[in-house]
Amino acid sequence: MTTLLYDGSFDGLFTAVFEVFEYRYKDVEIVSKERFLQENIFAEIHEVITQNDKAERVLNKLEQNIGKPGIHELLKVYLSEDPELERLILSAVKQSIKHPEENILQNYADSDILKISKICKSVSRERHRMTAFVRFEKMRDGVFFAKIDPDFDVLPLIRKHFKDRYQDQKWMIYDLRRNYGILYDLENCDFFYPEEKLDMHQYQQKFHDDENNYQTLWQRYFTKTNITERKNLKLHVQHVPKRYWKYLTEKW
Repeated sequence: MTTLLYDGSFDGLFTAVFEVFEYRYKDVEIVSKERFLQENIFAEIHEVITQNDKAERVLNKLEQNIGKPGIHELLKVYLSEDPELERLILSAVKQSIKHPEENILQNYADSDILKISKICKSVSRERHRMTAFVRFEKMRDGVFFAKIDPDFDVLPLIRKHFKDRYQDQKWMIYDLRRNYGILYDLENCDFFYPEEKLDMHQYQQKFHDDENNYQTLWQRYFTKTNITERKNLKLHVQHVPKRYWKYLTEKW
Protein backbone atom coordinates (compact mmCIF):
# COMPACT_ATOMS: atom_id res chain seq x y z
CA MET A 1 0.00 0.00 0.00
CA THR A 2 1.33 3.43 -0.97
CA THR A 3 -0.02 6.41 0.95
CA LEU A 4 0.04 9.79 -0.77
CA LEU A 5 0.05 12.63 1.76
CA TYR A 6 -1.17 16.01 0.53
CA ASP A 7 -1.72 19.41 2.18
CA GLY A 8 -5.52 19.18 2.31
CA SER A 9 -6.13 21.73 -0.46
CA PHE A 10 -8.24 21.14 -3.57
CA ASP A 11 -5.24 21.65 -5.85
CA GLY A 12 -3.15 19.43 -3.59
CA LEU A 13 -5.71 16.64 -3.89
CA PHE A 14 -5.71 16.78 -7.68
CA THR A 15 -1.91 16.95 -7.71
CA ALA A 16 -2.01 13.68 -5.76
CA VAL A 17 -4.49 12.23 -8.27
CA PHE A 18 -2.13 13.21 -11.11
CA GLU A 19 0.79 11.46 -9.38
CA VAL A 20 -1.24 8.29 -8.94
CA PHE A 21 -1.24 8.04 -12.75
CA GLU A 22 2.22 9.53 -13.19
CA TYR A 23 3.88 6.90 -11.00
CA ARG A 24 1.37 4.19 -11.93
CA TYR A 25 0.44 3.36 -8.35
CA LYS A 26 -1.96 0.45 -8.05
CA ASP A 27 -2.56 -0.21 -4.35
CA VAL A 28 -2.80 3.41 -3.22
CA GLU A 29 -4.65 5.76 -0.88
CA ILE A 30 -4.67 9.57 -0.70
CA VAL A 31 -4.79 11.14 2.76
CA SER A 32 -4.48 14.74 3.94
CA LYS A 33 -1.62 15.37 6.36
CA GLU A 34 -4.08 16.72 8.92
CA ARG A 35 -6.04 13.46 9.06
CA PHE A 36 -3.16 11.02 8.58
CA LEU A 37 -2.62 8.35 11.20
CA GLN A 38 0.34 6.00 10.86
CA GLU A 39 -1.61 2.77 11.30
CA ASN A 40 0.14 0.60 8.71
CA ILE A 41 3.84 0.52 9.52
CA PHE A 42 4.50 -1.23 6.22
CA ALA A 43 2.89 1.51 4.13
CA GLU A 44 5.11 3.40 1.72
CA ILE A 45 4.70 7.15 2.26
CA HIS A 46 4.82 9.53 -0.69
CA GLU A 47 4.58 13.23 0.18
CA VAL A 48 2.81 15.27 -2.47
CA ILE A 49 3.96 18.82 -3.19
CA THR A 50 1.04 20.83 -4.54
CA GLN A 51 1.66 21.82 -8.16
CA ASN A 52 -1.05 23.82 -9.87
CA ASP A 53 -0.01 22.71 -13.35
CA LYS A 54 -0.53 19.05 -12.44
CA ALA A 55 -3.91 19.78 -10.85
CA GLU A 56 -4.94 21.80 -13.93
CA ARG A 57 -4.07 18.93 -16.25
CA VAL A 58 -6.36 16.58 -14.34
CA LEU A 59 -9.17 19.14 -14.16
CA ASN A 60 -8.88 19.97 -17.87
CA LYS A 61 -9.15 16.27 -18.72
CA LEU A 62 -12.16 15.91 -16.44
CA GLU A 63 -13.81 18.94 -18.01
CA GLN A 64 -13.60 17.22 -21.40
CA ASN A 65 -15.24 14.09 -20.02
CA ILE A 66 -17.79 15.25 -17.43
CA GLY A 67 -17.94 19.00 -18.06
CA LYS A 68 -17.74 21.88 -15.60
CA PRO A 69 -20.91 20.74 -13.79
CA GLY A 70 -19.19 17.41 -13.12
CA ILE A 71 -16.14 19.14 -11.68
CA HIS A 72 -18.47 21.23 -9.52
CA GLU A 73 -19.96 18.00 -8.17
CA LEU A 74 -16.49 16.74 -7.24
CA LEU A 75 -15.83 20.09 -5.54
CA LYS A 76 -18.91 19.46 -3.39
CA VAL A 77 -17.50 16.05 -2.43
CA TYR A 78 -14.26 17.76 -1.42
CA LEU A 79 -16.13 20.38 0.63
CA SER A 80 -18.24 17.70 2.31
CA GLU A 81 -15.23 16.71 4.46
CA ASP A 82 -16.43 13.11 4.19
CA PRO A 83 -13.80 10.65 5.50
CA GLU A 84 -13.81 8.92 2.11
CA LEU A 85 -13.69 12.03 -0.08
CA GLU A 86 -10.22 11.30 -1.50
CA ARG A 87 -11.08 7.72 -2.36
CA LEU A 88 -14.36 8.72 -3.98
CA ILE A 89 -12.78 11.46 -6.10
CA LEU A 90 -9.94 9.18 -7.18
CA SER A 91 -12.48 6.51 -8.10
CA ALA A 92 -14.45 9.02 -10.19
CA VAL A 93 -11.32 10.20 -12.01
CA LYS A 94 -10.24 6.63 -12.76
CA GLN A 95 -13.66 5.80 -14.16
CA SER A 96 -13.68 8.97 -16.22
CA ILE A 97 -10.28 8.13 -17.73
CA LYS A 98 -11.42 4.58 -18.43
CA HIS A 99 -14.71 5.67 -20.03
CA PRO A 100 -14.01 9.11 -21.54
CA GLU A 101 -17.04 8.96 -23.81
CA GLU A 102 -19.45 8.65 -20.85
CA ASN A 103 -20.49 10.97 -18.05
CA ILE A 104 -19.58 8.49 -15.34
CA LEU A 105 -21.27 10.63 -12.64
CA GLN A 106 -24.60 9.38 -13.97
CA ASN A 107 -23.69 5.72 -13.50
CA TYR A 108 -25.62 5.21 -10.25
CA ALA A 109 -25.19 1.45 -10.50
CA ASP A 110 -21.65 2.03 -9.22
CA SER A 111 -21.56 2.30 -5.41
CA ASP A 112 -18.94 5.08 -5.40
CA ILE A 113 -20.87 7.20 -7.90
CA LEU A 114 -24.09 6.65 -5.95
CA LYS A 115 -22.39 7.85 -2.77
CA ILE A 116 -21.00 10.89 -4.61
CA SER A 117 -24.54 11.71 -5.73
CA LYS A 118 -25.88 11.46 -2.17
CA ILE A 119 -23.07 13.63 -0.79
CA CYS A 120 -23.67 16.28 -3.45
CA LYS A 121 -27.37 16.44 -2.60
CA SER A 122 -26.57 16.90 1.09
CA VAL A 123 -24.00 19.63 0.41
CA SER A 124 -26.36 21.40 -2.00
CA ARG A 125 -29.12 21.31 0.62
CA GLU A 126 -26.78 22.82 3.21
CA ARG A 127 -25.69 25.51 0.75
CA HIS A 128 -29.32 26.43 0.11
CA ARG A 129 -30.06 26.64 3.82
CA MET A 130 -27.07 28.88 4.44
CA THR A 131 -28.30 31.37 1.85
CA ALA A 132 -31.64 31.44 3.68
CA PHE A 133 -30.58 31.35 7.33
CA VAL A 134 -27.66 33.78 7.46
CA ARG A 135 -28.42 36.70 9.80
CA PHE A 136 -26.21 39.80 9.61
CA GLU A 137 -25.49 42.03 12.59
CA LYS A 138 -24.24 45.60 12.20
CA MET A 139 -20.89 46.32 13.84
CA ARG A 140 -19.50 49.67 15.01
CA ASP A 141 -17.32 50.03 11.90
CA GLY A 142 -20.39 49.71 9.67
CA VAL A 143 -19.59 46.19 8.51
CA PHE A 144 -22.44 43.67 8.61
CA PHE A 145 -21.22 40.46 10.24
CA ALA A 146 -22.76 36.97 10.20
CA LYS A 147 -21.62 33.79 11.94
CA ILE A 148 -22.47 30.31 10.68
CA ASP A 149 -21.70 26.73 11.68
CA PRO A 150 -22.65 24.53 8.70
CA ASP A 151 -22.29 20.76 8.61
CA PHE A 152 -20.20 21.07 5.46
CA ASP A 153 -17.62 23.59 4.28
CA VAL A 154 -20.03 25.54 2.07
CA LEU A 155 -18.52 29.04 2.29
CA PRO A 156 -16.92 28.73 -1.19
CA LEU A 157 -20.35 27.77 -2.57
CA ILE A 158 -22.24 30.75 -1.12
CA ARG A 159 -19.71 33.51 -1.81
CA LYS A 160 -21.12 34.45 -5.23
CA HIS A 161 -24.70 34.49 -3.93
CA PHE A 162 -23.96 37.07 -1.24
CA LYS A 163 -21.58 39.08 -3.41
CA ASP A 164 -24.29 39.46 -6.05
CA ARG A 165 -27.04 40.18 -3.53
CA TYR A 166 -25.28 42.66 -1.24
CA GLN A 167 -23.09 44.79 -3.47
CA ASP A 168 -23.78 48.11 -1.76
CA GLN A 169 -22.57 47.30 1.76
CA LYS A 170 -19.55 45.84 3.49
CA TRP A 171 -20.10 42.41 5.04
CA MET A 172 -18.37 39.40 6.53
CA ILE A 173 -19.50 35.79 6.96
CA TYR A 174 -17.51 33.72 9.44
CA ASP A 175 -17.52 29.93 9.80
CA LEU A 176 -17.23 29.21 13.53
CA ARG A 177 -16.36 25.55 13.07
CA ARG A 178 -13.59 26.02 10.50
CA ASN A 179 -12.28 29.39 11.67
CA TYR A 180 -12.29 31.27 8.39
CA GLY A 181 -14.65 33.52 6.51
CA ILE A 182 -15.49 35.80 3.59
CA LEU A 183 -14.95 39.58 3.57
CA TYR A 184 -16.56 41.91 1.03
CA ASP A 185 -15.28 45.52 1.06
CA LEU A 186 -17.36 46.91 -1.85
CA GLU A 187 -14.58 46.00 -4.29
CA ASN A 188 -13.14 42.59 -3.45
CA CYS A 189 -14.73 39.47 -2.01
CA ASP A 190 -11.97 37.39 -0.45
CA PHE A 191 -11.48 34.68 2.15
CA PHE A 192 -9.82 35.59 5.45
CA TYR A 193 -8.17 33.34 8.02
CA PRO A 194 -7.89 34.82 11.54
CA GLU A 195 -5.16 33.54 13.82
CA GLU A 196 -7.56 33.10 16.73
CA LYS A 197 -11.16 31.93 16.94
CA LEU A 198 -13.96 34.40 17.46
CA ASP A 199 -14.39 35.55 21.06
CA MET A 200 -18.17 35.81 21.44
CA HIS A 201 -17.96 38.20 24.41
CA GLN A 202 -15.68 40.66 22.60
CA TYR A 203 -17.74 40.20 19.45
CA GLN A 204 -20.97 41.38 21.12
CA GLN A 205 -19.18 44.42 22.57
CA LYS A 206 -18.43 45.55 19.00
CA PHE A 207 -22.09 45.79 18.00
CA HIS A 208 -23.26 49.06 16.50
CA ASP A 209 -25.33 51.09 18.97
CA ASP A 210 -28.45 50.51 16.88
CA GLU A 211 -28.00 46.75 16.51
CA ASN A 212 -29.91 45.74 19.64
CA ASN A 213 -32.82 47.92 18.51
CA TYR A 214 -32.78 46.25 15.08
CA GLN A 215 -32.86 42.83 16.70
CA THR A 216 -35.71 43.77 19.02
CA LEU A 217 -37.76 45.14 16.12
CA TRP A 218 -37.19 41.99 14.09
CA GLN A 219 -38.19 39.76 17.02
CA ARG A 220 -41.37 41.77 17.55
CA TYR A 221 -42.21 41.57 13.86
CA PHE A 222 -41.69 37.80 13.90
CA THR A 223 -43.90 37.45 16.98
CA LYS A 224 -46.69 39.69 15.66
CA THR A 225 -46.89 37.98 12.25
CA ASN A 226 -47.02 34.53 13.81
CA ILE A 227 -50.57 33.13 13.89
CA THR A 228 -50.81 30.92 16.98
CA GLU A 229 -53.81 28.94 15.67
CA ARG A 230 -51.84 27.90 12.61
CA LYS A 231 -48.73 26.91 14.46
CA ASN A 232 -47.26 23.67 13.06
CA LEU A 233 -43.99 22.97 14.86
CA LYS A 234 -43.35 19.71 13.02
CA LEU A 235 -43.54 21.39 9.62
CA HIS A 236 -41.54 24.35 10.89
CA VAL A 237 -38.68 22.12 12.05
CA GLN A 238 -38.66 20.35 8.68
CA HIS A 239 -37.98 23.66 6.94
CA VAL A 240 -35.84 25.24 9.69
CA PRO A 241 -34.02 22.49 11.62
CA LYS A 242 -33.34 23.27 15.28
CA ARG A 243 -29.57 23.17 14.81
CA TYR A 244 -29.85 26.51 12.97
CA TRP A 245 -31.97 28.26 15.59
CA LYS A 246 -29.09 29.49 17.74
CA TYR A 247 -27.98 31.84 14.95
CA LEU A 248 -31.43 33.14 13.99
CA THR A 249 -32.26 36.49 15.60
CA GLU A 250 -35.98 35.68 15.71
CA LYS A 251 -35.29 32.56 17.83
CA TRP A 252 -33.39 34.25 20.63
